Amino acid sequence: MANISLKPPPTHTGRGLDLNVGVEKLKNVGSRNLPRLHKLGIKTVCDLLWHLPSRYEDYSRIILINELVPDQKVTVQGQVAKISSRRIFPYFRKGFGGQARRNLTIIEAIVQDDTGGVRAVWFNQPYIAASLPEGTRVSLAGTVKLDKRGLYLASPSYEKLRDDDHFAYHLTHTHGLIPVYPETEGVTSKYLRFLIKPLISEIQFEDHLSPETREKNGLVDLATAIQKAHYPLTLDEANQARERLAFDELLLFQIKSLLERRKINQLKSPAIPFDKEFVTDFIKHLPFELTKDQKIAVWEILKDLEKSYPMNRLLEGDVGSGKTVVALIAALEVARAAVRPDGERGCQTVFLAPTEVLANQHMDTIRRLIAHTDTEVALLTSSNAWSTYSLGNKAEIKRRIASGKAKIIIGTHALIQKDVEFKNLGLVVVDEQHRFGVNQRAALVKNKELVPHLLSMTATPIPRTLALTIYGDLDISIIKEKPKNRQKIITKIVPPSGRQEAYQFIRSEVKSGRQVFVICPRIELAESLPLSPRPGAPVPSVPPEGPPPLLGLKGKLSASQQLRLALAADMKAVQEEYKKLSELVFPDLKVAMLHGKMPARTTARSGGKPSKEEVMRNFKNGFIDILVSTSVIEVGVDIPNATVMMIENAEFFGLAQLHQFRGRIGRDVHQSYCFLFTTSAEKTTNQRLKAMTATDDGFLLAEKDMAIRGPGSFFGTEQSGLPDLAMAALANVELIKKSRAEARTILKEDPNLKNHESLKQQLLRLPKMVHFE
Repeated sequence: MANISLKPPPTHTGRGLDLNVGVEKLKNVGSRNLPRLHKLGIKTVCDLLWHLPSRYEDYSRIILINELVPDQKVTVQGQVAKISSRRIFPYFRKGFGGQARRNLTIIEAIVQDDTGGVRAVWFNQPYIAASLPEGTRVSLAGTVKLDKRGLYLASPSYEKLRDDDHFAYHLTHTHGLIPVYPETEGVTSKYLRFLIKPLISEIQFEDHLSPETREKNGLVDLATAIQKAHYPLTLDEANQARERLAFDELLLFQIKSLLERRKINQLKSPAIPFDKEFVTDFIKHLPFELTKDQKIAVWEILKDLEKSYPMNRLLEGDVGSGKTVVALIAALEVARAAVRPDGERGCQTVFLAPTEVLANQHMDTIRRLIAHTDTEVALLTSSNAWSTYSLGNKAEIKRRIASGKAKIIIGTHALIQKDVEFKNLGLVVVDEQHRFGVNQRAALVKNKELVPHLLSMTATPIPRTLALTIYGDLDISIIKEKPKNRQKIITKIVPPSGRQEAYQFIRSEVKSGRQVFVICPRIELAESLPLSPRPGAPVPSVPPEGPPPLLGLKGKLSASQQLRLALAADMKAVQEEYKKLSELVFPDLKVAMLHGKMPARTTARSGGKPSKEEVMRNFKNGFIDILVSTSVIEVGVDIPNATVMMIENAEFFGLAQLHQFRGRIGRDVHQSYCFLFTTSAEKTTNQRLKAMTATDDGFLLAEKDMAIRGPGSFFGTEQSGLPDLAMAALANVELIKKSRAEARTILKEDPNLKNHESLKQQLLRLPKMVHFE
């Protein structure tokens, strides 16, 4: 569930129940279930009605008993002819978790209609015998199974039939398309249906979309959407309902982004004159030629900087496409040409990086590219502080920043501290901006009268529809073209049988003077695997025979969680893989390891242990042949001499992350190779890995990833700020266009939303967009 609420303001149902009232006021919600509902994000009646099904079980056909066949999902209606209960005692079979179950109660009923009888079997539900005495007319929904005694229904849902309703259209759990909801321990779909269905027929929502708007966009009214989302007669009805609700959520985000853009245009920023001669001369001195995409991006950014209101642009580029040099040209223009209110020339630029590895990488790149200029560059991280004109401590670097002498400042979260002052901040470049919160970015802005321009950068290619919605208040520049000297990376899927051949190939590459990355999913074998994967991460499917047995684990886990834990034993870990490669496979080569738990920098307190900075420096300088690492090298590592990327357990990474890993190699004229090691036979995994071998176009891979795993694979719902419905709808380009057009129409006719109070109230609950407040 998303952690934001995009629902109508308080209104009333037909019986006068305020939709904003707490669910504890509802019948059958006691103190025991209340915290469980809260865990699902259900605190009000409105939350309950917007807790939508994740899928539907189709029990719309009522089948005669003599027409039953094995493995069929059916609804059967008849009369209980016989019901019995028996206990198996003692019962010592070890169950999941290693706990002996000493009692097993089996309830068996014979249900008959005019054509015959069938068994219904339940386990450990002794109350059913009292609930369904002989002679009871009942409706059963479940899967038909076959054993040596014949056909039976395995643990079917059941409901009593009313004597006056043979076809039982009043049924909630055993007839029609039955909604299946996101659940938690103690809150089942049956319980949620029990709570929701009585409310459905009494909804009276004030629809914030006019009949004309609904007709123009082919949308149902709000009350119908809620009703059909929970209890559709057909899947088409369910899809129409979800489309309407998704449209509402997308509409809010589109309005929000348009309002944010309008707000930005009212702010004041330093206008940076475009010195075409200076820019052209700097580009000529670069040791490489800019691509066409880079030149276009530079032009768009510099034209934005000329304006007296803040630039708010996203620079989106594939791995290795050269975003940093584009941002650097803008920073030099700001440092040289900007005229401050006090009449002095030159404003400052901040490069904000999510990790020290990336900050150091930017420092090395920028320092090298501007060596022929007199522009002072400073670095400030939690463990490092220096500038091109001073080797002082942190206090000295902070003084140079505060005085305005340091014109380009590179750093991490250390820059977002109260004691870091900027004299004249003109541009902020945020790398991998989705890794920073809005408040963190806003903390850089100390002068509210003159705010800096903002350039966000990401090396994660994002499908344009996704970017336009999530980053709707940003202009977008895209760099797809790779530098001309780059060769296409050869990517291969390697089964276990190909491991020794891969090792031989690695040895030959090292003998040729090249270097190698080996990526592992974990740091150490003892490291636990999260029971719930990160948003968008691939989840292994459960095999037909069920998850592998895991004895001794306490608590109840879902089948997919059991499988993830079972697979953890096979996941490669950096520490163990480093030991194996350095001692057994390549004892004659220089092997090192890198992971997030290592100290950032070698100090007296680190006890002589190698630091991330030291390892990366040694690898960059060629003192290490093979680097075994976690995903810490995903972004910001530039080792031109590295030509092999070996990814262990590739099935545990998403396409975007695999593409980022691959982007660490192929940065020079040498042919490079990426090996994807996997033991998985799972269909979706193979689809993703085959996509990696077919193309090195990050934007094409992003589209494939969205098609295979859904839009949530890029950020996850919480990071994007989008709720589940809107996130799922991002694959619907037509719906996005309709919602954006409607948002423009609404704001054109009602700029301050005076006539759209409902929308205004919902906008207040949306998260902040990605610009400086």
